[in-house]
Amino acid sequence: MRKFALFTLVTAIFFSGCGKSDKDGGSSSAKKFISIGSAPTGGTFFVIGGAFEKVINEAKIGINATNESTKGSRENIIRLNKKDVDFGMSNAAITYFAVKGESGWKEKMDIRSVVTMAPNVGQFVTTEESGINSIADLKGKKVYVGPAGAGFDQFLTPLLEAHGVKYSDFEQINGKFSDAVGFLKDKQVDAAFLGGAIPTPAIVQASTTLNIKFIPYDEAAKAQLVEKYPFFTPMTVPADKYKALKEDFKGLSVGYMHLITHASVDEETVYKVTKTIYESRAKVVEIHPAGKAINEKNAIRQTGTPFHPGAIKYFKEAGIWSE
Repeated sequence: MRKFALFTLVTAIFFSGCGKSDKDGGSSSAKKFISIGSAPTGGTFFVIGGAFEKVINEAKIGINATNESTKGSRENIIRLNKKDVDFGMSNAAITYFAVKGESGWKEKMDIRSVVTMAPNVGQFVTTEESGINSIADLKGKKVYVGPAGAGFDQFLTPLLEAHGVKYSDFEQINGKFSDAVGFLKDKQVDAAFLGGAIPTPAIVQASTTLNIKFIPYDEAAKAQLVEKYPFFTPMTVPADKYKALKEDFKGLSVGYMHLITHASVDEETVYKVTKTIYESRAKVVEIHPAGKAINEKNAIRQTGTPFHPGAIKYFKEAGIWSE
């Protein structure tokens, strides 16, 4: 009889524990864990990914998010396709080719857009002492071109060719964004391509610690790129964004940054994530100014990648979706 009473007590404790509620009001066993592939530290993607992790976890929606440092867009798309991550940051130009199965992609990736954000403003920077004054001067040099596997070559190839430079005309150096400044300082590279929302952390660091200059784009080449490809957009960089700028710089967006997911991720999860990010955009801005681009006009911007039904569901609910 005592054994039966003890068994009953232990069983009751076990099942009461299983039903314990967490702070979001849901069952702790029902909490969903998601991962967001971002990029290496030093870049905008990693900072924004961290902002998304923060607002999702603070929203108490039964979802626990983790921001993962990855090599960037290309790796995020590959990992989404393998179901290794649930969401990912990407450059819209790279996603565009991935969905089509073109420009180095051997198959079409079943990727969907969640929310469109700030333009990725790409800049070539070098030191004042390098003697480099144009993109054509990169021939024969050592140039930092982003993390290995990030997919920068997909938009850098046409960009360079418009300036009369082949991707193979210089030695490509890879590494984390945070490594680029050290590479320039130690003369391991002659120039570096750094991109992201303005201000890009690595460029801020380089402007503060090194005597750098921005390599200008040829205006005719830029016009050619904008006309031929949907993801290139002229973009002016205000002089007050970087210490190294003495006047506004006529830059180039090499594709909008956007949050993506796989088509197979369930609609309810994508709906909750979309809703939380959009309605918490003011908190994202507190972490990085790029959050300002999460607005009613830009969030639904079409970049060539179809939106996930969960995202569309929320944007229609919010009254901002446009067919």
